[in-house]
Amino acid sequence: MYEWYDLGLYLLIYSFLGWVVEAGYYAVTRRQFCNRGILSLPLMLSYGVTFDLIILVLPTLGGHPILSFLAVMIVAAVVENIADHFFRRVGPKIQWEKERNRLLSGTGKGLLDSLLVAGAYYGTYIVVHPILMAGVLLVPESIAQIVVLLTLAAIGLDFSAVFYAVRTGDAGRYEQRQKDSGQGKLAAKLSDAIWRRLHKAYPGLREAGGDGQGDYTFAKGLCWDKLVWVFLISALLGDIIETLWCGLVDGEWMNRSSVLYGPFSFVWGLGAVVLTVTLQRLAEKNDRHVFLGGFIIGGTYEYMCSVFTELVFGTVFWDYSDMLLNIGGRTNVLFCFFWGVLAVVWVKIIYPPMSKGIEELPPLAGKVATWLVVFVMACNTVLTSAAMFRYSARSFQPEPANAFEEFLDRRYDDERIEERWPNMIVTDGTGT
Repeated sequence: MYEWYDLGLYLLIYSFLGWVVEAGYYAVTRRQFCNRGILSLPLMLSYGVTFDLIILVLPTLGGHPILSFLAVMIVAAVVENIADHFFRRVGPKIQWEKERNRLLSGTGKGLLDSLLVAGAYYGTYIVVHPILMAGVLLVPESIAQIVVLLTLAAIGLDFSAVFYAVRTGDAGRYEQRQKDSGQGKLAAKLSDAIWRRLHKAYPGLREAGGDGQGDYTFAKGLCWDKLVWVFLISALLGDIIETLWCGLVDGEWMNRSSVLYGPFSFVWGLGAVVLTVTLQRLAEKNDRHVFLGGFIIGGTYEYMCSVFTELVFGTVFWDYSDMLLNIGGRTNVLFCFFWGVLAVVWVKIIYPPMSKGIEELPPLAGKVATWLVVFVMACNTVLTSAAMFRYSARSFQPEPANAFEEFLDRRYDDERIEERWPNMIVTDGTGT
C-alpha cells in the first residue's frame, strides 16, 4: 500500500522524467532546447499522474499482462486527453498550436501510436519502476513529506504565475511591451518572462481573436465553470437514479450519496465530467464511436473509482464478484455496456441542452454561485473523508488521538456511518 508521500514522490519523479523526454525529443528534432510544459519548473504533470494511476491499478489486475497492457493504454489516453483539454483552456484569450509534437501523446493519432505509448509506459513500469521503488523506500518518511509538500507548494506558485500571465494579457500585449522600454512593474516583468518561454516552446501561440470586449456569456464552451455545474447536476441526478433503481428494482431503499450531507453521488458527477471532456471530439461522429468510447472509458473509470476508495479509505462500496464477466469484482462487461449506452445518451441528448442552460445563467451570479458550490462541496468532501478515515481506524485505534478525532467519534460514530452507507465494507487497504 502506498502512502500519500510515496505517490507524491512518484508524481514528481515521473513528471520530471517526462519533461526530460519531451525536452530531449524537442532538442534533437529542432536543434533547440526549451521547456515544453505549462509550468516553468522542469515538470510535466500528466506523466506523473499517469504513472501514479498505473502503479495503483496494475497490482489489482493479478498480473494479467494483456489486461494490464490494455489498462495502461486506456489510462494514458484518458489522462492525456484531459491534460490536453486543460492545456488549451488555461487561458481563454490564447490559442495553442494544433500539434504539440509530443513523443508520448496517446490520443487522437491512431491505434498504432496508442499502442506505442502504452508500450513505453508499460515497459517503464516493468523495468524502471522497481528500481525507483527501491530508491524511494530508502528515503526517510519525514524527508519525503517535506520534499513533496515544498515541491507541491512551488508547483502551486508556478501555476499561479502562469495563470496570471495568460489571464491578464495576450500575445499581442507581450509583443507590444517588447517594443517599448522594457521597464515596468515586477508583475509585468514576470508575465513577460512567462510569455517569452511560451513563445519559444510554442511558436504557434497567438491571440485567439477579438479584443475581449462585448457581451460576456457565462461558462461558454467547455470550461471550469461549466464542468463544476455538470458535476453538481450529474451528481444529484445520479444519486436520485441509483436510489430509485435500488428501491424499485432491488426492493431496498438506501442512501447512494458519496458524502455526509446532500444527495450527491461523486461517481456519477465525476463520471459525467470525464465523459464530457474525453468524448466531446466524438460528438459529431456516429453513435457507435461514442458507444465504444463510453464502453471503454466508463468501465475503466468505474474500476479506478473502486481501486481508489479501497486503497485510500480502506472501504468497498460495490462488489460484482458474483456477476458474469466481471473484472476483479470492480466492474463487468454488462455495466461497461451500460456506460456505452449512457455515453451516447449523454453526448447526443443530455449534455447539449444542459450546456446551453448553464450558459444562460447571469454572468456575475453564475460566477458567485460556482465558487460557492466549490467551497461547500470541498468542505463536505473533506469532512466526509475524515469521517471515513476515522471509521476505518476505530477498529484498531478506538481512543481518539486528538480533539478532532474526538469530535468525529462523537458526531460521526460507527452507527451513523453504517446507517449512511449500509453496503460499505471495510478492507485491509491493500486491495485484497
